[in-house]
Amino acid sequence: MFGRFFILLLAVCSFCLSEEETCSKEPSEGGEGCGCSKSREHDGEKPGSHWVQGLDDEEGVTGPNLENTVLIEAATFNMGTDQPVFKADGEMPSREVKLKSFYLDVQEVSNNDFAKFVESKKYITEAETFGNSFVADFYLSDAVKAGISQAVADAPWWLPVSGANWRHPEGEGSDINARGDHPVVHVSWNDAVKYCKWAGKRLPTEAEWEMACRNGKQNRLFPWGNKWKPKDQFFANIWTGEFPVLDDGTDGFAGTGPADMFPQTDSGLKNMIGNVWEWTEDWWTTRHSSERSEDPVGPAGGTDKVKKGGSFMCHKEYCYRYRCAARSQNTPDSSAHNLGFRCATDAN
Repeated sequence: MFGRFFILLLAVCSFCLSEEETCSKEPSEGGEGCGCSKSREHDGEKPGSHWVQGLDDEEGVTGPNLENTVLIEAATFNMGTDQPVFKADGEMPSREVKLKSFYLDVQEVSNNDFAKFVESKKYITEAETFGNSFVADFYLSDAVKAGISQAVADAPWWLPVSGANWRHPEGEGSDINARGDHPVVHVSWNDAVKYCKWAGKRLPTEAEWEMACRNGKQNRLFPWGNKWKPKDQFFANIWTGEFPVLDDGTDGFAGTGPADMFPQTDSGLKNMIGNVWEWTEDWWTTRHSSERSEDPVGPAGGTDKVKKGGSFMCHKEYCYRYRCAARSQNTPDSSAHNLGFRCATDAN
């Protein structure tokens, strides 16, 4: 049974950071010890389609509702960085990218949003079909942990949990009754694409996502600048405390927080970094030209999809990927306790 589990490790990516969030010592090449790119593994069997009504069924698909979106105006920006933290992730080089205008959802898709989609399409997620997903042990009840006999060798806190899915984020005994406004998790890239299609939207490209994250600023770590806590105020939800022993919730949350929490960017977006990783449309590559490009969409194919933004499980001494230039990847059928999405819409 466990042969079908995906592996999403979160092992140590240690390096030193000063108070102003700049690197004082370069980490190991690419941070190979960080397992954010590890994905669901198969024993040769994969689930079939998850539309109960049929994979290509267009019934219920509506035009996009732009009420809770932000227009990101056409612009040219510098994508990537010439000061990468994880070289093997393909964070470099910094390159000029021109994008046309597009709309981006103000916040991540919430449990309430996703529930409407599931009800409309009688949809079954990939985590539900596989019957399991991974969750950090800190968030699990003793009863759930007692029933788990396997773990990831290099990340013993990252446990395979039977029955973990969007309705039951921490497995048996957990629910989302008080988390309707939190981002939906345990959704694969395939799940996210189908939701966006149902909503008359699409996933953002990596370039679109990063331009929106950069918020009109060049060569800055976060949407608001380089300082993590301006005026000693939290602007995002990450792991606070000793990882992986204690997420003390100093930033207000141990685990996910509401999708509309924390100050919005100048563009009107919320939670572009932290809270949950967000899927993008692009196939993964670590090779980028330094030449100027227009409306890039990534390679034509691949095995993994790009995710951006980091999550509530990121700690700067373990996975300092809650930066606009940071990136990671998973296979399209992978899902996890800290992985969600938001949608984009063409402006024309």
